[in-house]
Amino acid sequence: MRVLVIGGTGFIGSRVVRQLVDQANAVAIYHRGQTKSALPDGVIDFVDPGSTWPIQKFPKEVFEFAPDVVIHTFAMGEVDASAAVSAFRGRSGRLVVLSSGDVYRAYGRFIGIEPGPIEQGLLFESSPLRTVLYPYRQRAKSNDSLDSGYEKILVEKAVLGAADLPGTVLRLPKVYGLGSNEDLKTIYSNCNHPNWRWTHGYVENVAAGIVLAATSARAAGCVYNLGEEETPTIAERLAWMPGSSIDADVNSHFNYAQDIAYDTSRIRRELGYREIIPERAAVLQMLGGKQ
Repeated sequence: MRVLVIGGTGFIGSRVVRQLVDQANAVAIYHRGQTKSALPDGVIDFVDPGSTWPIQKFPKEVFEFAPDVVIHTFAMGEVDASAAVSAFRGRSGRLVVLSSGDVYRAYGRFIGIEPGPIEQGLLFESSPLRTVLYPYRQRAKSNDSLDSGYEKILVEKAVLGAADLPGTVLRLPKVYGLGSNEDLKTIYSNCNHPNWRWTHGYVENVAAGIVLAATSARAAGCVYNLGEEETPTIAERLAWMPGSSIDADVNSHFNYAQDIAYDTSRIRRELGYREIIPERAAVLQMLGGKQ
């Protein structure tokens, strides 16, 4: 399979590229050259230093590669998602985009922008989405900043609404691994909210889910939650994690009565997804602990 990865040198994208190559796919990446990453042998490297977010144009070399599937790791809003759909319809068999659990209405209630009661239980792919758009616009420093234009709900809508270019959406958890969130501050700093649940995912496992969905024809037109099979409470995690000097966050004003916990059974059931390394083992290995 011929796979184009838009991005491909960052924290998650570099792992996706390596796993695609390990599975004998022909891989090309398109990026700005701002993030350096050692590429596996055989990866075609398209670099455009002049490209800015939102990405709206692609060089002809990208289309000459003739990808069967395009994985867009950096579609952040309506403009760049719609541009990718327009660019690759008729030129690729499918467009895969990375989304987030912040699309869910429960997340809006957690950060305080969505009115209504607490939503109990796990978040399924069919769970209600936010009605209030642009969750981070209030902290944007300018109208053309990422915070201002970011909205994964509109990314999903653009990609899943293209009848002539099948799309796949992957809603990512809080990802951790070497290079980002490697100290698990997202867990340790919330020790004062012991009953709260937030789905995490080790970067290599998340990358494996992305690769599986991208290379599985069954995933066309589908939305999948990615992340650990079961989401423990903060207290349950800390009971087996090594100690840390990270201080508790006492400044957040979020509603910790609202869990952000995914049901990830669909990708496991439909595509046969399994973690490369069990999540607990990944945490302990990364933090230097022992099982």
